[in-house]
Amino acid sequence: MTTKDGKADKTVGETTEIRRKRLRYHSWHRGTKELDLVLGQFAAKYLPDMTEAELDLYEAIVNENEHDIYAWLARREAPPPEHDNHIMKMILNFRITP
Repeated sequence: MTTKDGKADKTVGETTEIRRKRLRYHSWHRGTKELDLVLGQFAAKYLPDMTEAELDLYEAIVNENEHDIYAWLARREAPPPEHDNHIMKMILNFRITP
């Protein structure tokens, strides 16, 4: 979820480890196989080492509409300014493994 100002909204009382598990699950269950593969593998590789600030950035991205995320990954559209950060660049440069 996001707050009114577009920032990620952590669940109250949620530990960092529970947050990582929630984000990993959300990354693998987007609704389209393409996003599941990209975001799921990305999350498996990078979430364990992300800081709280990086988790905030990642959560804000994965909370966006899946059609928008797909358009960004397919490079049909540029990510909006609020997602123009190093986490988005990592996702855009990430390559899935078969």
